[in-house]
Amino acid sequence: MLWRDYSRYRQKEIVIVGTGEFGQIAYEYFTYDSPFEVKGFSAEAAYIREREMFGLPVVALEELERHFPPDRFGVFVAVGFIKLNRTRTRLLNTARQKGYRAVSYVSSHAFVWHNVEIGDNCFVFENNVVQYRVRLSDNAILWSGNHIGHRSVIEPNCFVSSHVVISGFCRVGKNCFFGVNSCVADEVQIAEDCVIGMGAVVRENTEPGKVYVGNPARALQKSSYEVFGVEER
Repeated sequence: MLWRDYSRYRQKEIVIVGTGEFGQIAYEYFTYDSPFEVKGFSAEAAYIREREMFGLPVVALEELERHFPPDRFGVFVAVGFIKLNRTRTRLLNTARQKGYRAVSYVSSHAFVWHNVEIGDNCFVFENNVVQYRVRLSDNAILWSGNHIGHRSVIEPNCFVSSHVVISGFCRVGKNCFFGVNSCVADEVQIAEDCVIGMGAVVRENTEPGKVYVGNPARALQKSSYEVFGVEER
């Protein structure tokens, strides 16, 4: 059978951390295509504009445990690739420090083979193909329509946009971002903090903190830290 086993998550009532577009999309997918029930939203107090979304309360992350105790509720951090995934990672770590378990979502319209390993706070959209023995580490986002080849590993805190091909036996380092229609050849190692630009074709191993564009892909002079405004590495 394909991967749709949510039994490892004890709490089926969850709070979505994030009130932007991804947070709203996550609410839709969790509500209509998962065993989870969204009970509220959360964001850092400085970023809260409305106190209600979809008829559910929006509470400050700083006091989340007062409203939704971590022994009863799970979380999903629905934030995109801001600051090269650092913002999503920071909020996830904050929730974990408060005692929350982050859940993952896999679309019923994705092909995810039964022995794929999926970490926490992952989100796999529709029409993804995730093949034999792939490992998706914590906090990986696979937007729609990607191909992750057999035995490839995606390390924590990565964001793969749409129609990306990562071939077999690849390894993607932490915090990477892949633009639409980019692709990676078999057995290539993508170093941590890399940005693979839209349509880039990566045929060789990459260096950390670089932005790669073109076919064949070449590194830009500007680092990924400069492009994404990352100060803490």
